[in-house]
Amino acid sequence: MRIGLISDTHIPFDVKELPELNHVFRDVDLILHAGDIYYTSVLDQLETIAPVLAARGDDDYGKTLTDQRVKETHILTVEGVTIWLLHEYRYSEWYKYEKFGKEAWDRSEKPPDVLVYGHFHRASIKEGEFLLSVTPGSATFPNYKPIPGTVGLLTVDSGSAHAQILQLE
Repeated sequence: MRIGLISDTHIPFDVKELPELNHVFRDVDLILHAGDIYYTSVLDQLETIAPVLAARGDDDYGKTLTDQRVKETHILTVEGVTIWLLHEYRYSEWYKYEKFGKEAWDRSEKPPDVLVYGHFHRASIKEGEFLLSVTPGSATFPNYKPIPGTVGLLTVDSGSAHAQILQLE
């Protein structure tokens, strides 16, 4: 399964729309938006490509909060891989798990294999022994600069996951 990853679109404030996504995400089965959506029109645009799930960002208000696609955290299992989608990654919450694995997990939920998050506007892939954490950066305002941004692709196959970052033009 191929999953498109996007975050921090800030539409329509940083840019009005993202026409390049039709090409970049053309073969994905699902799109995960890691928050700071601003207006649900971006989710509608993405949904013309593939089904969409989104995390609520710290700057999301109004209709975004009542949209059925938007939750604080989405937890899903795809081909044996547990994926968590959220907006803000607090390193202190995940440090023990990244370092020591499931034995250090102190929550009631099953720990994720993949963590997809946003908020920081910097693309990053961190492959640990127990956790793959991915932020696609910002599609419209990377590193808080008005330049073309980044998105990600997550490929899940038979219990394993691989991520990559794509530069938009």
